[in-house]
Amino acid sequence: MTTGPTPEATAAPTSAVPLLFHNGLLIDGRGGEPVRDGAVLVEDGLVRWAGPGAERPELPAGTREIDVRGDAILPGFIDCHVHMAAPGGALDHAELSAMPRSLRTFLSAPRMRQTLFAGVTTVRDLGGADAGHKKAVDDGLLVGPRLQVAIAMLSPTGGHGDFRAGTDDGVTDPTMSRLADGVDDCRRAVRDLLRKGADCIKVAATGGVWSPTDQPDDDGFLEDEIRTITEIAAGHRGKRVAAHAQGRGGILNAVRGGVASVEHGYEIDDEAIDLMLERGTFLVPTLTTANTDPDPLKAASWAYAKKKHWQTVARRHIPHAIERGVRVAMGTDCGIAAHGTNLRELAHLVESGMTPMGAILAGTSEAAELLGLAHEIGTLEPGKRADLVIARGNPLTDIASLGKPENVLLVAKDGVPYKDTDGLAA
Repeated sequence: MTTGPTPEATAAPTSAVPLLFHNGLLIDGRGGEPVRDGAVLVEDGLVRWAGPGAERPELPAGTREIDVRGDAILPGFIDCHVHMAAPGGALDHAELSAMPRSLRTFLSAPRMRQTLFAGVTTVRDLGGADAGHKKAVDDGLLVGPRLQVAIAMLSPTGGHGDFRAGTDDGVTDPTMSRLADGVDDCRRAVRDLLRKGADCIKVAATGGVWSPTDQPDDDGFLEDEIRTITEIAAGHRGKRVAAHAQGRGGILNAVRGGVASVEHGYEIDDEAIDLMLERGTFLVPTLTTANTDPDPLKAASWAYAKKKHWQTVARRHIPHAIERGVRVAMGTDCGIAAHGTNLRELAHLVESGMTPMGAILAGTSEAAELLGLAHEIGTLEPGKRADLVIARGNPLTDIASLGKPENVLLVAKDGVPYKDTDGLAA
């Protein structure tokens, strides 16, 4: 298997010659009918042209023509909810806290590579990765997807980001979360994360599964605290806020407070749906983790019980939100779910009522809209970054096939093939 460049310089690689991917089933991320015998021309890291092979323009001198043998050509996928610092599986915060920060960083490197090789070319890391991880990928020091980083989740004391036992009055580990209480403290905390290079902000609007002293239907930050955070983030070049929100009350607080996305949303109801439709708020349902049973040998008994219950809640409520037409962007919670399995989310979305094309859009153009990157990525259109995936077969008739990394034959980011299982671009 060809695995693409292993950069050692301080600049990310670029393709030396133009590439024409042709003889494929082109699904360009815009939602139209797929184009048989489709083709995509890539030059200088950008898409120069995409369409039917019979209409291809004159090719630049030296173009390498790559026959994809009838397989699907898709935009690189976007996962809006990952945790590269977490191992995948039961989350042990005591173990993470005891680990040297340098080791956490080294351990994240193969996870990022796995994610890219699964067909995901951009991720939003909602706790654990920092500006250094992002720069390492941008500069070509690490192979991985393009990163937006929240650095750490903001949480109230005793909320989802407070992983201390009820008898522990010590400080919290800042890797995954930071505590703040009240409007003034929220102002300080969000400004500190922005100072540290956060591209987006994550807030705990409810309790959660892995936090020891709350429940997922407990409120986290209240509406005034969330609104303060969203306003400050918006004042820093329009940065957006994602809300961990599982219980109904916290979902409503988050949407009223102006967040861009509700993460999980497991107890979403018609009142919340109406408000999200009115405001254009995205739902990132993280069905991959909702369909991953906890390991009873690794998870604490209290976490095991919470997770099993809330998985059932999610399966009951998320399909209704999809039926009502809430905007959905793909997010998996990989880091809790296993890394490198990101595109399993597409089949879970279809099982919850989306069409295969709708699920693909959730993982491409809709996700790009949520991240504020629709002008750069999410579709295969002229002028956008040449992030693309060649996948075996037709995902519109077998969406689950994309969830198996072995069916992702080639992954290119900025026009550079990093994974090339069959040597198509060799």
